[in-house]
Amino acid sequence: MSHRVGIGYDVHRLVLGRKLMLGGIQIPHTHGLDGHSDADVVLHAICDAMLGAAGLGDIGEHFPNTDSKFEGLSSSIFLKQVNDMIHGTGWDVENVDVMISAQEPKLKDYKPKMKHHIALTLKIDPSQVNIKAGTNEGLGFIGAKEGMAAYAVVLLKKLQE
Repeated sequence: MSHRVGIGYDVHRLVLGRKLMLGGIQIPHTHGLDGHSDADVVLHAICDAMLGAAGLGDIGEHFPNTDSKFEGLSSSIFLKQVNDMIHGTGWDVENVDVMISAQEPKLKDYKPKMKHHIALTLKIDPSQVNIKAGTNEGLGFIGAKEGMAAYAVVLLKKLQE
């Protein structure tokens, strides 16, 4: 098998007093995502998709929220470590596709920065990363501005031997 695909999902509650981190960059907003690390739903979803495609479990197994060494940590560190893990098992990222679900803030102006940060962290070309964002049209916890979610699909390719 020369290719594998994985899917990832993450969700966090919005709270006052936290920075909003999405795709490895800080987004100006009144609320941030609550979590043990920086709660970056975009990077968490990508990590889960990569781990799943490589058959390496999930983000909670590798970076448990019960371990104090991960408290407040940047999710960019998780993404880099997951990338190192998949390389160690003979895989490389072919492409990443992410869908962010957030009622606000509008993310259009931040998507290129997220794309660049993710590509740089994964050591791939920015053309291999796609970021989409949409609202929940006012429905559910996302529409009520109580939280955000992200979905990611990752295609891995076998490293050349």
